Amino acid sequence: MPPTSIPAGARRGRPGYDQATVLKIAVEAFTEFGYDATSMGMLAERLGISKSAIYHHVPSKVEILRLALDTALTPLEAVFDAPGAHSGPAVERLRFVIRSTVVALFDRRPYVTLLLRLRGNTEVELAAMQRRRQLDRRVAELVKAAQDEGSLRADLEPGPVARFLFGTVNSLTEWYRPEGRFSQREAEQTIIAMLFDGLLPRR
Repeated sequence: MPPTSIPAGARRGRPGYDQATVLKIAVEAFTEFGYDATSMGMLAERLGISKSAIYHHVPSKVEILRLALDTALTPLEAVFDAPGAHSGPAVERLRFVIRSTVVALFDRRPYVTLLLRLRGNTEVELAAMQRRRQLDRRVAELVKAAQDEGSLRADLEPGPVARFLFGTVNSLTEWYRPEGRFSQREAEQTIIAMLFDGLLPRR
């Protein structure tokens, strides 16, 4: 799935470069140095082009950030629109949402990593953080529904449970390495097993 597009008139093309390349390099720089500390000049140097050439692909630094955060959030939000999030027992819908979130994170890992490091210093960041909070609320609603049906223990507050579930999934951005010994599938299976089945041996 390609990154969310900006108006075609804002990107007229440049030999050897495209919007996706500019976005990829920008996300790497934003994550390494922070959005505020990354200048368009730094991005131009990393790309090996002039600063003015960047504007053939994106109109501004803030638009790069908006595009990057949309690229992270849109597939995470789409998880809740999938059929598996609306059919069956609440606990199975919750399991589907968490598993699909892991898959989306792997697919958009650099962008999700940037999302998780936001400081809320701009309107674009604040809007993205609000969208993240909405995801937390939707997971909390599923947790509450699963508690009501007796599938999850009812002595825990749904809000903190939702944040713990997402926090565990988000930890993949810190410790998972594609070149490591664990495949994405193995990491996904381990996280789902721990979150829903725990660490105690089955009897």
